[in-house]
Amino acid sequence: MSTATIGTNLTWHAGDVTREDRHQLLKQKGAIVWMTGLSAAGKSTIAVELEKLLLERHKHAYRLDGDNIRMGLNKNLGFSAEDRAENIRRIGEVAKLFADAGVIAITSFISPYRKDRDLVRAGSKPGDFIEVYVHVSLEGAEQRDPKGLYKKARAGQIKGFTGIDDPYEAPENPEILIETEKTSVREAAETILRYLEDRGYLNA
Repeated sequence: MSTATIGTNLTWHAGDVTREDRHQLLKQKGAIVWMTGLSAAGKSTIAVELEKLLLERHKHAYRLDGDNIRMGLNKNLGFSAEDRAENIRRIGEVAKLFADAGVIAITSFISPYRKDRDLVRAGSKPGDFIEVYVHVSLEGAEQRDPKGLYKKARAGQIKGFTGIDDPYEAPENPEILIETEKTSVREAAETILRYLEDRGYLNA
């Protein structure tokens, strides 16, 4: 991507309201629940359920969905390795702002490359980034295939499709592992919820 318009001489301007102030007001800690996994693994479905469970507990949460983001903020990006990296970089920056505001940001992106996810983690404050590996076998994903994308990829109608002709690099040490071929959507969302509860994100 062009670097002609990259800003220089920039300074981060902090306000008088601290993260701790927001935590006390909201009675929760901001966080990034970063769901990664193959297409059709169940990321978006689990994200929807988790957001609902958090709001039922009067917690501030917002779901950042891969398709939704590509329809707006990242509509100018394609699916090359460079554009995928930029897609993740942008959403990582947005998610960090949500976390700084005390909101639990729930993301559901394939985010196939480990280095891109690691960059988001490295740029987040300690404890903010919670990687959730939503695992499904390739066979299981192809059997689900709700959008018919695997079928099109197998037929050569889609190029560079993750899991078929482009790699997916699974997390090596995710905070949470969800195996959707063994776990219901509700159970998966409750597993993440318990993680947040046990580590004090929901009762700051």
